[in-house]
Amino acid sequence: MAFSHTNSKGQTYYLNSKDVTLKSTGRVQTIYFFSKDKRSTALDSVPAGKKVVENERTGLPFLKKA
Repeated sequence: MAFSHTNSKGQTYYLNSKDVTLKSTGRVQTIYFFSKDKRSTALDSVPAGKKVVENERTGLPFLKKA
């Protein structure tokens, strides 16, 4: 089951992750992002050491260090 967050405006977002290769160093890094639809890259929970925070003006959720 995908982790979902409902913001203050009543919109539901789903947490996703993706491994990307950085062009400058070639290192592989995991990025986390929210989407309005369920995707195959959806996560079941928030990664350890992170918490969900919401942008006060736009209502968009993002992850921040706990």
